[in-house]
Amino acid sequence: MSIFKKLFTAVRGAANETGEAIADNQALRILDQEMRDARTNLNKAKENLTLVMAEQMGVERKVKEMRDRVAEHEGFAAQALDKGDEALALEVAGKIAELSDELEAQDKLLQSYTANVQQLKKTIAETERNIKAMEREVSVVKTTEAVQKANAAAAAKFSGTNSAVSSATDSLERIKNRQQKRTDQMQAAMDLQKDSSGDDLQAKLKAAGIVSGNASANDILEKIKARKSQ
Repeated sequence: MSIFKKLFTAVRGAANETGEAIADNQALRILDQEMRDARTNLNKAKENLTLVMAEQMGVERKVKEMRDRVAEHEGFAAQALDKGDEALALEVAGKIAELSDELEAQDKLLQSYTANVQQLKKTIAETERNIKAMEREVSVVKTTEAVQKANAAAAAKFSGTNSAVSSATDSLERIKNRQQKRTDQMQAAMDLQKDSSGDDLQAKLKAAGIVSGNASANDILEKIKARKSQ
């Protein structure tokens, strides 16, 4: 493979990696927006559910009211029969039939509302679980991406001869060498001073036991007594 083909292949590979990175970043942004939209739609669904449940409660009250009225008119019909007024009882029975038809219609409507509310609650709960699961996955992906980028940055910064840590280590070693050099220079100056003053020779004679060290008070007192006795 010629050098130009190799270069072209390398450029294509870099372009593909860059394109994939851009696509991945866009995918996360798109997913974030879709999750926000899903959460917004879920909240709207919850609001609509409260409206349906409110209507359901209204129908429940209507059904109860109709049942109470049917029972009440049945009592009226029984009283009319007790009084022997069959015509009135028949008229009340007609009203009962009318109320019963309306009660049946309201009861069917209530059953429909109840079924719809149950289904909506189930759907909303399932959707919320899915959204939360997806949010967790997105959070894990983002955290992993951030950690990997941090590790890559750290590896790039703290590796190689030109890294900050390497430069700091080199600087530290130079400082230590410079300090050691100064210490050696001071020691050499002190040694030179001893040589010029004879202190070093005196120290060597004392160490060899050829000359004594500093006289003690007892030695001086003995010398004074000896001179007085002469």
